[in-house]
Amino acid sequence: MSVVREVLSALRAGTAPPPDALARFATGIGRGEVGDAQAGAFAMGVCRTGLGPAGRAALTLAMRDSGARLDWGDGAPALDKHSTGGVGDCTSLVLAPALAACGVRVPMISGRGLGHTGGTLDKLEAIPGVSTDLDATRLRAVVDSCGCVIAGATADLAPADRKLYAVRDATSTVESVDLIVASILSKKLAAGIGGLILDVKVGSGAFMKTEAAARDLAEALVSTAREAGCTATAIITDMDQPLAPALGNAVEVRAALDVLTGRARGRLRDCTVALGARLLAAAGLAADEAQAATRLETALDDGSAAERFGRMIHAMGGPADLAERGADLLPRAPVAMSVAAETDGHVTAIDGEALGHAVVDLGGGRVREGASIDPSVGLTDVAPPGTWVARGDPLAVVHAADEASAARAVEAVRAAVTLGARPVEPAPLVRGHVG
Repeated sequence: MSVVREVLSALRAGTAPPPDALARFATGIGRGEVGDAQAGAFAMGVCRTGLGPAGRAALTLAMRDSGARLDWGDGAPALDKHSTGGVGDCTSLVLAPALAACGVRVPMISGRGLGHTGGTLDKLEAIPGVSTDLDATRLRAVVDSCGCVIAGATADLAPADRKLYAVRDATSTVESVDLIVASILSKKLAAGIGGLILDVKVGSGAFMKTEAAARDLAEALVSTAREAGCTATAIITDMDQPLAPALGNAVEVRAALDVLTGRARGRLRDCTVALGARLLAAAGLAADEAQAATRLETALDDGSAAERFGRMIHAMGGPADLAERGADLLPRAPVAMSVAAETDGHVTAIDGEALGHAVVDLGGGRVREGASIDPSVGLTDVAPPGTWVARGDPLAVVHAADEASAARAVEAVRAAVTLGARPVEPAPLVRGHVG
């Protein structure tokens, strides 16, 4: 019996395939020996049946080994971060240079938007001239000169994941814990990192809607990474509101620049510091998280993180003066329309997923793989939970390519925001730790 038939037959019968069969199946995906229909059937079977810890680890490691693996040798440790996806989450743009300013190498392999969530690569490519498609030689050169890089997986880095990643979106199997773990970790481990912080989102704007589901995912990620020899820890963070008050590509780059240059504080900066501090402490590069947090705060306050970000952007083909002229250099949508509250009240809840879909509908995300996006569109000035608004006050600002799409987005945003008579206390940013 072929390995494809063995794996699919087991999943059809509701049993987890043997780890060795999963490893051979993943190798076949990477070599192009597994067709799209077979990969789609596999993804659906995994979503329904699951693989178990041993099978999940076998799939992850085989996908890691389906292509080349980077080796950073001696010197500063290579560390990384991954978020499981949310809205207004541009933490990577702040954290990578902040860690580099603390003496760490950060070869961050990132992805594009998936479903209602934004993609880090799409955000970076909103910056004129920036290319995130780097080969291994250039990727290494950017890290050597800047301390960090945020780029897509090279053609020979975890190729099995590239095919399965596309299949997941097309077959509505994005939420499978086993496939999420294998996808995230195969790329990260192939990049040769020694330590990883995982930002597992929970709430209305996340894939994981409950804390129990988020904790299950965090534990699966941490245990699988550690089995592969990577120091890993996770933070469960709140996504019942956008992390930054902006959703889109260019608008999120502006939000990240505001934090990097000291013009803004708030949840985006707090999340960056919390993630970086836990990573540095877990990797043994700080006595504890408090000491690590102080180092990261200093890097953000003294401009060294912004300087690293500027150098990285220039090394990737972007302008040399982005930090100083970001507002002028980044694209702006021709239409800006306020979302006016229809009644008085407190913002009591935000449907983050609905906001993410509103951005996709504006053209800021993809409805199919490979589709082009408009980097200028999105939402800004989103009123967070707890905010009091009077009738006519803005709940957000829509940035659109034309009046018609702006008007549709206004209605979508208004429907996604719940107003109530009584104030609510927003959920804490950090809702748990694993590892």
